[in-house]
Amino acid sequence: MRKNLKAKAYIYPLPVLIVGTYDENGVPNAMNAAWGTVCDTAQVSICLSAEHKTVTNLLKTKAFTVAIADSKNVVPADYVGVVSANNVPDKLKNTGWHIVKSEFVNAPVIEELPLALECKLVSYDTETEICIGEVVNVSVDDGILNEKGKIDLTKFEPIAYDCDTHGYYKLGEKVGNAFSDGLKLK
Repeated sequence: MRKNLKAKAYIYPLPVLIVGTYDENGVPNAMNAAWGTVCDTAQVSICLSAEHKTVTNLLKTKAFTVAIADSKNVVPADYVGVVSANNVPDKLKNTGWHIVKSEFVNAPVIEELPLALECKLVSYDTETEICIGEVVNVSVDDGILNEKGKIDLTKFEPIAYDCDTHGYYKLGEKVGNAFSDGLKLK
């Protein structure tokens, strides 16, 4: 039996994305954004409301980072989503995170978050509030890599957001092989 839940964008899992920027004074900022995805081989798309300090910053600097939150960083990742830099300009100090400047764009990299996409702003549409970024580098902590230098989700443990329950969930168990398992039905 199936049940209708009305029209809602139930796309699972929603990654917990931490968008990092610098303000006009070089103060780092980050926000939690769950509505984001890949939109091309080297581009990301994120829905960001215009009133966020992050949007003001990235429109000025034309750069931002997108880190993927992991299970070790649930509390600070949630904090940067519930506290606005419009009210607490130095909110990153409360997270305990350490910030380094990206080597590729004018945006902060959070050392505790093991994967960061370093992006140049392609566009921001004020009507749809869609931000498109070109990924110019991916910075990865080698602690989440396997012996072949590939990301290992069992070491990374990224978290996903459930918009229905407002819960964060850990990902990481491998259950199959893409471009392979389906061949059994040929």
